[in-house]
Amino acid sequence: MVSANSELTYDSKIEGDVIVTRADAVINWIRSNSMWPMPMGLACCAIELMAVAASRFDIARFGAEVMRFSPKQSDCMIVSGTVTYKMSSAVRRIYDQMAEPKWVIAMGACASTGGMYRSYAVLQGVDRILPVDVYVSGCPPRPEALLDALVKLQEKVKRERSFSKLNTA
Repeated sequence: MVSANSELTYDSKIEGDVIVTRADAVINWIRSNSMWPMPMGLACCAIELMAVAASRFDIARFGAEVMRFSPKQSDCMIVSGTVTYKMSSAVRRIYDQMAEPKWVIAMGACASTGGMYRSYAVLQGVDRILPVDVYVSGCPPRPEALLDALVKLQEKVKRERSFSKLNTA
């Protein structure tokens, strides 16, 4: 006779080393824990972006330590600093060269809203040229704020659909 408690336990003789889950969950787990950022350091926020990779803050704990300076090897662009109209076409070109799926973090007040620069030369938010997934406030924001934004982006990636529905029409 089998007791009620033993029915709910894991039996390695029957189940073995098999884990059952959805493909979306596995793919999104892999994507969220192995992001390769493309640092777009345009102004003073770039110093804080560099600090995140140092041992004190250690972005490697979140699987994002592989900073790539090639858009073809990146999947997360971190725009940190003031985006001018002259630079906006280069930022957009680099974003377009990134492979899908790709995400964007706007780091700092200047990247998010133009900051204190209300002039004809400064783009009033990078979201006018790129789809931004997470905004980081501050001038400049602390490295911990960028890590918090990375965690929020990881949570967002885990909820996305990896595969689109097949058109059966």
